[in-house]
Amino acid sequence: MSTIGNSQKGRKRRPRSHARPSAAAAALQGLRGARMTDVANLAKVSAMTVSRALRHPAIVDPETLKRIHGAIEATGYLPNRIAGSLASQRSNIVGLIVPSLRNSLFAETVKGVADTLGDAYDLLIADSGYVLDREEAAVAAFLSQRVCGIVLHNTKHTPRTRRMIQSAAIPCVETGNLVRCPIDMAASFSNHKAAYDMTAYLIGKGYKRIAFVSLPLDDNDRARERQSGYLGALKAHRRAIDRNIILESAPGLRGGAEALIELMKKRPRIDAVFLTGDVLATGALLEANRKGWRVPDDIAIAGSDDNELQEYVSPPLTSVRFPRYDIGCTAASMLLKRIDGVPSAERVVDLGFQIIPRAST
Repeated sequence: MSTIGNSQKGRKRRPRSHARPSAAAAALQGLRGARMTDVANLAKVSAMTVSRALRHPAIVDPETLKRIHGAIEATGYLPNRIAGSLASQRSNIVGLIVPSLRNSLFAETVKGVADTLGDAYDLLIADSGYVLDREEAAVAAFLSQRVCGIVLHNTKHTPRTRRMIQSAAIPCVETGNLVRCPIDMAASFSNHKAAYDMTAYLIGKGYKRIAFVSLPLDDNDRARERQSGYLGALKAHRRAIDRNIILESAPGLRGGAEALIELMKKRPRIDAVFLTGDVLATGALLEANRKGWRVPDDIAIAGSDDNELQEYVSPPLTSVRFPRYDIGCTAASMLLKRIDGVPSAERVVDLGFQIIPRAST
C-alpha cells in the first residue's frame, strides 16, 4: 500500500508570500508545530475560513486565499488530514485499489483521480494483485484510516468487502466494468460490448477462424465479460465456436507469446487472434516477428487497452481504446459531489470506447 503525495499530483505552485514570520510566529514554531489557529491569526481570518480554503479553495475569495497561503508558508503549518476532521469521523483521504501497480494501463486512471482530487484530498493506493481477498484486506485497512471515499477497479468483490463499504456509508465508485448493481456508483465502459465490437470488426474484415486470448477468468469479471462478448459476436454472425482456440493466458509479454505459439499449432489454422490486453497482444506480435510469421498475411493480431506502444510496434496493432484518464476524473468527481452532499445525477456512467484500426489486421 502506498501514498501519492501532493507533489505527484501536478498541483500548481502556490503564490509566494513576502511576509516574514512575526516574532510570535517564530516563537510558536520553536515551541511546537504551527496550528490552524496560528494561520488564522496571521491571515486575520477565522479558523473555519482556513479550513474552507484547504478543503475547497475555489469558493474562497482570491485575496483571502492569498493571505492564508502566505500565513501557511510563514508559520510552516502542515495540515493534519485526519485530525482536521474529527467531528465528521472522516479524514481527507480517498482510497484507490487497482489490480496491479506494475500494469501501466492503470496509471492513467490513477492520474485522473489524483488530478481531480487536487490539493484538498490525499490519495492512498493499494494493489490487490487480482485477488479478491487482497482487495478485502486493502478495503479494511482503508476504512481503519477513516477514508472519506473509495475507488475500486474491481466490480466483483467478496461479500465482506461489500458489507464493509456499505456499513461505512461512504461513497464508492467502481471503474473496471459497467455493472447493473454497483456497491454505490460506477464509471466505466462495457467490456462485453468492446469485445463484441472488436470480434465483429475482424469478421467484417473477412477473417474466418478467429481465436481469443484473455487473462484467467477466475475472480476476473472483466475477462469473463470480454469472452462473453467474443462468443456473442460469433453467434450473431453465425460463426462456429471452437473452444480449442479460446485460451486463458498468464499475464505479460511471455503470456501473449506462448498463447500465439499454442494457437498456431492448431488445425485448421487460425487466421486472426484477439488478445484482450495490451501486453498480451504486444507479446504475441513480437513473437510473430521472431518466428517470421507475417502479420497480418499469415496471422492477424488485434489487442485491447490501446497505448502508445501499440501504435509504434511493427506493424502497428489494431486495438480497443478505453478513456482511462477520463474514467479516473469522472470517478473522483462523483466522489467529491457525494462528499459535498450533492445528489448524483447518475449512479452508472458509461464513458464508452473506440476501435482503433491499424496495420496488424
